[in-house]
Amino acid sequence: MVVGAFPMAKLLYLGIRQVSKPLANRIKEAARRSEFFKTYICLPPAQLYHWVEMRTKMRIMGFRGTVIKPLNEEAAAELGAELLGEATIFIVGGGCLVLEYWRHQAQQRHKEEEQRAAWDAMQDEVGRLALALEALQAQVQAAPAHSALEELQAQMREVRAQLCAPDPPATPQAASACKVQESAQA
Repeated sequence: MVVGAFPMAKLLYLGIRQVSKPLANRIKEAARRSEFFKTYICLPPAQLYHWVEMRTKMRIMGFRGTVIKPLNEEAAAELGAELLGEATIFIVGGGCLVLEYWRHQAQQRHKEEEQRAAWDAMQDEVGRLALALEALQAQVQAAPAHSALEELQAQMREVRAQLCAPDPPATPQAASACKVQESAQA
């Protein structure tokens, strides 16, 4: 891959994702220290996650209808903080993907608009050339109906007439050529 062609937006998104990991760690620490955060934000998702995980494991092992005990508060707070940190990283990564998709779509639309503009310009040029062609065809049809061959023959007659003018011919060959031409014209 060429270094100059590396998109700066992707590098920026990668940097944001790397910054989101320490941010997730700070959120985890805040969740462990704050009682409100722990009770209302971390514990419910952790207990739900634990319940779904244990229920799935029990069904796989063949134990149906087994009652699942909830996690103790300390373990649930730790699991909730981990889930919150992972969710933060996931949301930042997903946001970066969405932003990249929107950026790509905008570039695609811009490219299509440029192609459409070029296509319209070519169509305008073809139309202009078609009008010019029609004008030239009208001029050709309006011109006298002399063919090129007739024009050349008339010019040759003029040249022959000038060659056979009353001036004395310089060579005997020129005189005989004039007599042949006069007899051919008659």
